Amino acid sequence: MKAIWRLTRRKADMISLANGDPHFTLYPIRKLEFEVASVEDGVLDPVSSWRGAGASAPSQSFTTTTHSGTLPLKAAMQYSAGAGLPDTQRVVTDLTNFYHSPPDHVVTLTLGNGDGVSKCFRLLGEPGDHFLTDEFSFSSLTNAPLSHGINWVPVKIDNGGLVPEELERILSNWNEEQQGRRPHVLYTVPCGQNPTGCTLSVERRRKIYALAQRFDFIIIEDDPYYYLQYDADGNEGETFKFMPSFLSIDVDGRVMRVDSLSKVMAPGMRLGWITSSALFHDHLVTLVDSSTHHPHAFGQVFLTEMLSSSGWNISGFDRWVRSLRKEYQRRRDYFLRTFYQEVSRTGLASANAPEAGMFVWMKVHIDKHPRYRSDVQHTNGSKAKTNVEELMEELFERILDGGVVVMPASIFVAPSDLNKFDSDDPIQDRLNFLRLTFAGQEETMQPALARLAQVLKEFFADTK
Repeated sequence: MKAIWRLTRRKADMISLANGDPHFTLYPIRKLEFEVASVEDGVLDPVSSWRGAGASAPSQSFTTTTHSGTLPLKAAMQYSAGAGLPDTQRVVTDLTNFYHSPPDHVVTLTLGNGDGVSKCFRLLGEPGDHFLTDEFSFSSLTNAPLSHGINWVPVKIDNGGLVPEELERILSNWNEEQQGRRPHVLYTVPCGQNPTGCTLSVERRRKIYALAQRFDFIIIEDDPYYYLQYDADGNEGETFKFMPSFLSIDVDGRVMRVDSLSKVMAPGMRLGWITSSALFHDHLVTLVDSSTHHPHAFGQVFLTEMLSSSGWNISGFDRWVRSLRKEYQRRRDYFLRTFYQEVSRTGLASANAPEAGMFVWMKVHIDKHPRYRSDVQHTNGSKAKTNVEELMEELFERILDGGVVVMPASIFVAPSDLNKFDSDDPIQDRLNFLRLTFAGQEETMQPALARLAQVLKEFFADTK
């Protein structure tokens, strides 16, 4: 049916007796008007101005009606194909080209980041397959392909993100007779990785891409924090250069990049896009048409109008995200200063400054605890050599009792047969981390970190 529907554009005077959507004159919507923050030249810092001035903050408006606008409602509110409305595809393609300049790729709209990643999983995986991912990953997404019979192979990460040498070791030693088909997909978050906050350097990205070429695997580049990159030397000028993406160096069409507006607009928009080769695009459209169908029209109208000349345009969007980047860097720096004052001085925990994203990966120096053991013999089949997991579970409960909510490392462990991978250095012995965020209210940061420090001191003083 979708294929036939596309044939209505074969001739200018085609008359359709095939469609099943209501006539546009019956839509009870005549006009949509959006008021957004101003990014015009006179506004030096759009985000600060928007937050600080309240109702009097400078703003811009753009409107679409039944017959007027960059994307009139007459066209926007109709059923469309799985790739999304053509006008929205066009502005998103222009946006992608502005930041990444991919050589030969096509955009497919999605219902947000999670939907896009899940569709890539479904498209590329078969029951029994193994996918590669960071050993600590966002659990909602690593859980997504499990029901389709896809298994995860965790790859070690350090402060610089996924370790290329570990990836090479896994693939070089893979035994297809014993382990099944060699992994042909890598899922990774290269900027401000959730939960660790780490960011892959350009050197590591090139090494990983070279491994993808050598071992012939596809890279799913999930990059919701791309625009929230920070300058290590504190340079907040607009000359800041964003890190080159995997998409920008993809000469083979083996990268499927997933983008989202959740972190730079609003998470409830549920609108994103996948940028891939034309081959993957065609299959993605078929998958969308057979499952969720195209994204909602309201979001597509907003995005199209915002990125057109009647709204921000791409240059205005760039001003907004650069201002937003600066705001989050300020929050990060304030959070870390407070962390060093309240928590680090206890000597019981430490953290590095993330180069992107919203999270600080706090390392608990659990080996200093009086009840820490490194010679544990587990009876449940676990390869763990320490009691780190048990101690961190206890610490987590104490932090909650102390009035602070954090995320323990254990919930981010990529689901896999833990005894099959890294048995010499099991991840259960490396769970001494907590994920903290600096995206919340600044007024609560100091009280929360003070409480956290107090709980740590009490916990480490407990010998029983």
